[in-house]
Amino acid sequence: MAEQTTSSIVIDATAAQVMDVIADFPAYPAWAKGVKTAEVRSTIDEGPEAGRAREVFFSLDVSPIKDEYTLAYEWDGDRQVTWTLVEGKMLRMLDGAYVLRERDGATEVTYRLALDVSIPLIGMLKRKGEKILIDTALKGLKKRVEQLG
Repeated sequence: MAEQTTSSIVIDATAAQVMDVIADFPAYPAWAKGVKTAEVRSTIDEGPEAGRAREVFFSLDVSPIKDEYTLAYEWDGDRQVTWTLVEGKMLRMLDGAYVLRERDGATEVTYRLALDVSIPLIGMLKRKGEKILIDTALKGLKKRVEQLG
């Protein structure tokens, strides 16, 4: 995997509650900054992850990235979800994961992200963009989960 950026946050909720919010893609525009559209294109048909999204289309506008793209998801219960880019206009790669660990009645959420865009960006600028995306996503996720609590 390409160089990635990682950050963590502790959310006052169970891993199941956190994963329910992560899996509720249609609600992303309400809490995930910059997400204009999150539309489930296909779902998993059978097994323990039945009903969860397999592919999701996003429209994103969060500087410096404005794009429409589709991600493929793989779920591991309430412990982890990973995604990879299926197709995008500006994005060439978007690999990421939410890893959840329950601790003392709360859940530590670690977000890993590696992205590449079709326009040239200095590595330092790319890492800064990843860091902004991750921190914004984690803060939004924490706020959303704890509000629904």
